[in-house]
Amino acid sequence: MSPRALEPILSVERVRHAYGAREVLRGVDLILSGGEILALLGPNGAGKTTLVHAICGRFKPDEGEIRIAGRDPYRDPLARSFLGLVPQALALYPHLTVAENLFAFGRLAGLKGADLRQAAAHAMSVTHTADRARTLVRQLSGGLQRRVNIAAAILADPDLLVLDEPTVGVDLQAREAVADVLRRLKAQGVAILMITHDLEQAADLADRVVFLREGQKVVEGAPAQLIAQAFGERMEVQVDVAPDLDPAREAGLTGEGLQRGRTPGAWTLLAADGYGQAGQLDRRLRAEGIEVREIHVRRPSLQMLFALLAEGGPAR
Repeated sequence: MSPRALEPILSVERVRHAYGAREVLRGVDLILSGGEILALLGPNGAGKTTLVHAICGRFKPDEGEIRIAGRDPYRDPLARSFLGLVPQALALYPHLTVAENLFAFGRLAGLKGADLRQAAAHAMSVTHTADRARTLVRQLSGGLQRRVNIAAAILADPDLLVLDEPTVGVDLQAREAVADVLRRLKAQGVAILMITHDLEQAADLADRVVFLREGQKVVEGAPAQLIAQAFGERMEVQVDVAPDLDPAREAGLTGEGLQRGRTPGAWTLLAADGYGQAGQLDRRLRAEGIEVREIHVRRPSLQMLFALLAEGGPAR
């Protein structure tokens, strides 16, 4: 019976691990079931890569248990056979065609003959790469190479797919194409764990997100639910001004409760009455001689929650 019928496919319980005196994982718990996408988020050094390496069976954690379909991936090769890994660095042969790459990786996975041909055809169909079967990988765009990387990882029909930054370095069109592939795999019952800094895509794709900070799980839940818990009914008000204001005018912005945003000239605050506050800010700032280029009012984003948690703020 396929592990996709089991609940859950991945179980991480109280996992701790240290490199010398530095503890990088501190009691992490995770549960992931078939047909579910979980995004693993956190700043650099939070322990994300170490956790994924442990899940893939590359080492045994100092404490705790990891199970894939009820089996230990470190000790049991069968557990690892249920797993497909898509690394951040492309794991492809650039001087082979797409089909040749898939046949090579399929043979390494133990496939041969008709089974290999069928698996390669299915992987290309799911990732929309069949029309490039005879194209050398080095001639493909970055987005297509990302999709072929996923195709290689799903040749053996894994029940758990782990992706490390699946859309890094690709344009918007390629990003959407990768997202479509992940939705197709989710619909087929595959459990998907992805590490990503693409918070917009995480909010769009993930059923749940987990934030790690200094090796600990800070919060976990559906993106919209976590944002609502953290910010309530408050709206983000962003004021765009010239990026090179003098100190007196910058002091005027901070005096209104505004903080520097993520882009030059952007200043933000949270307000319960976002639209009303925007109008009042516009009038007051202009009265102080500050030229307001634009004012935006929008719901808080996963990016805002990430910044709050990465800086050590509470999740509420």
